[in-house]
Amino acid sequence: MTTPLLSLTWTDHVTGRQGFLVVDRLVRGVASGGLRMRPGCTLDEVAGLARGMTMKEALHYDPAARYVPLGGAKGGIDCDPRDPEAYGLLVRYLRAMRPYVESCWTTGEDLGLSQDLVDRAAAEAGLVSSIQAVYPLLDDEAAARRRLADAFAVEVDGIGLDELAGGCGVAESALAALDAAGVPYAGTRVAVQGLGTMGGATARFLTRAGLTVVAVADIKGTIFNPEGLDVEALLAARDAYGTVDRSALRPADRELPGDAWLSLDAEVLVPAAVSYAIDSGNQERIRACWIVEAANMPVLPAAEALLAARGVTVLPDVVVNSGTNAWWWWTLFGDIGADPDEAFAHIRRSMRALAGQLLARAEADGTSPRAAAHALVADRLPVIAERFGWYR
Repeated sequence: MTTPLLSLTWTDHVTGRQGFLVVDRLVRGVASGGLRMRPGCTLDEVAGLARGMTMKEALHYDPAARYVPLGGAKGGIDCDPRDPEAYGLLVRYLRAMRPYVESCWTTGEDLGLSQDLVDRAAAEAGLVSSIQAVYPLLDDEAAARRRLADAFAVEVDGIGLDELAGGCGVAESALAALDAAGVPYAGTRVAVQGLGTMGGATARFLTRAGLTVVAVADIKGTIFNPEGLDVEALLAARDAYGTVDRSALRPADRELPGDAWLSLDAEVLVPAAVSYAIDSGNQERIRACWIVEAANMPVLPAAEALLAARGVTVLPDVVVNSGTNAWWWWTLFGDIGADPDEAFAHIRRSMRALAGQLLARAEADGTSPRAAAHALVADRLPVIAERFGWYR
């Protein structure tokens, strides 16, 4: 991948905190990528996430679909989302980025921010919508916006469809890997880091598929039960940041240190919280066979190489967690409606096909799944560039 098209750093005049925007590529004049808020966020981190968004968009290219890819972008703010100053900072950031949101950058929730919060701050910053840059590409803007709003209003067993879409894709990627290895779902144990939007939905779908979630980790520590956790009870006991109220735990549930999820007896690990969670040091503690990257960039490259040498397969974020972004656009452009059964069926078909291509390419090339993902992107990018252009 080449140098990003746009890279900028913004300094808030009130707090002195910094925010970042990186537009990696424009396709049809628009780029897609969420906005995260976390302490320690950097420009390099945002640039890596923006490159990943370009890959995610390209991997979901289907010439028969109404939705065709956008470019990749990402925003980031260096602040703890729990900080009392966080919301004002978010509004000022979006006000500063308003020209880009209006013209070329579609954004939404990411680490530390909910979609409701982004929408409220965007309105206060004077924006029509956080995704308004894509509206000129729609055949019928009013119908498309109504369809997406209807989808966001849908709940499935107490959780919004928008919150479940990404986790459905993560779970399907994990199940595809188990199927390829001939491993039965029953008896397969899972440990999840993070019980927010992505981690919570993933835990639900994996449990309902027959796997056993034995551990979930949040900011307070790791909750563990070797016989399996009551995932639905934990989901119901979460706060807005994915932290579980410990009064919901059962007598057999144990509380362990925050990093204990890494080394527990589980075949599948799902890092679904922060970037850079697994490094060359703590990877030695991992006993799992598969790491399924629900978070963005949770496994550092050096750690991934060491894990591969030990026979641990890392399923890369650019495939695994791409279902959230794709669901937005499938819905907005009209490939699917606001019905949850239709949405989940489409996500499952698409993610199964993509995960199957990934695993087959890795086996054929004798490479890692991440290298295979890059190869698949390299196949698609010239086609997308020829049909739609990079910078128009």
